[in-house]
Amino acid sequence: MSLKFFEKLSQNFIELLNDKDDYNVIIEVENKEKSFTAHSNVLKYRSSYFRKELENIQPNEKNIKIITKPSISSKIFDVILKYVYGGIVNLKKVETRFIFDLMLIANEFELEELSNKLETILIKDKASWLKTHFSLVYRTIFAKENFKNFENFCNDIVVKYPNLIFDSSDFTSLPESSLVSLIKRDDLQMKEFEIWDYVIKWGITQNPTLPTNLGDWTEENFLTLKTTLQHCLPHIRYFNITNIEIYDKVRPYRKILDKQLWQDIKQHLTVPDRPIKSIILPARSVLVTDLPSRTTEPFSTIISEDHAAEISSWIDRKTTTYSATNIPYKFELILRGTRDGFNPQTFWNICHGHAFTIVVAKVKGTDEIIGGYNPLAWDNTLDANSNIWMETKDSFIFSLKNGNIKNSILSRVRTTYAILNVCKKNQKFYGPYFGYGFGLYSAEFNFNLTSHCRGDNFIDSYEKRIKTSLDRFSIDNYEVFKVIRK
Repeated sequence: MSLKFFEKLSQNFIELLNDKDDYNVIIEVENKEKSFTAHSNVLKYRSSYFRKELENIQPNEKNIKIITKPSISSKIFDVILKYVYGGIVNLKKVETRFIFDLMLIANEFELEELSNKLETILIKDKASWLKTHFSLVYRTIFAKENFKNFENFCNDIVVKYPNLIFDSSDFTSLPESSLVSLIKRDDLQMKEFEIWDYVIKWGITQNPTLPTNLGDWTEENFLTLKTTLQHCLPHIRYFNITNIEIYDKVRPYRKILDKQLWQDIKQHLTVPDRPIKSIILPARSVLVTDLPSRTTEPFSTIISEDHAAEISSWIDRKTTTYSATNIPYKFELILRGTRDGFNPQTFWNICHGHAFTIVVAKVKGTDEIIGGYNPLAWDNTLDANSNIWMETKDSFIFSLKNGNIKNSILSRVRTTYAILNVCKKNQKFYGPYFGYGFGLYSAEFNFNLTSHCRGDNFIDSYEKRIKTSLDRFSIDNYEVFKVIRK
């Protein structure tokens, strides 16, 4: 029989952490503005990172060793220490970004148990946040090279929507491990010659001294590119590239391929049935997307799929509107007035922490549907007496075509007064607030869409009016959606 008393043990070690008499380690965080005391023996036996760190630090005249971690926040390190001492991590009332950052720090300190557990929680319970902040998550994870479950989670998304990474402006800064992990996938939904083009582009960018004109390249230049791409080239499906694409795309860079491979490629083009010596990788599979089952309840009581497609195109700044069958975003309902109530405080309670949100409202007695897009997170934690204006170049307000409304109106932000985060004492009076000054103002839950300002001394917050008549209006209903890339 084995009796275990871990709860009391944990409690005693937390008490040791709070005891300021016998410490022999000081950890400085937040650019040395905050510090924590600890005990070297506890740190060494709980973390191999701290064991190595402490072995390389000389104690000061008081026999205390000082560890400096300037980039770590005190809130995160406080959680880390409580885990190290007591095995307790309290994640109640914390933002998902905090959990993500905590996981990264736990990994840095080689706290594998904690890091793995947080990774599992994020993938299982916080998938919508991960998709919304996909670029941040993807690049951070592959830079660390220690989150295999996360890598699989991200790659499962990228193989379906490769433009998320390959068409991004900073594609060429992608870590090699990330690129290799993608082009290895049999289900990467890209044409093979496109993969080849991106691999070549990535390789050339890693060597900025290579001549711009391919005709000026020397044997040494090709060898440089071949060396850079040595882990990528074996994963190209050369024998699934058409004759024309081989001639136009691959042939100019044939010198970076092994001689036998190039000979086999040429032979395969002319006599495809004859055996070759090179390994032939299988063709990439084409994913068949199952259509979602239809439900009797629409995703919205206010906007249609066509409206969602138009709003999505505005978010991506497209000159043409997405089709209703090819919307790249999921509109996830967060709040509905007729279901959750019209009290302004309800908005702040439910929408707190949510970024990339669409607010829409149906104007009572008309066909009008108006709304706004906020890429920033709504914040209900402001304890000060003043509201705070948030600046973004990507917010916009709009009126949607509907019924007698023949054309939609898009009005993008034009000043720093884009979104208002309302302080706690005012949240019972004001709901979502777009723009500074005089504009559209709902009577039910104080939904403000400022498209015009009174007086000559004001600049309109948004480009144009989205409603001919200004001032207060009444609404039948309003909804808030979180916009998540599929």
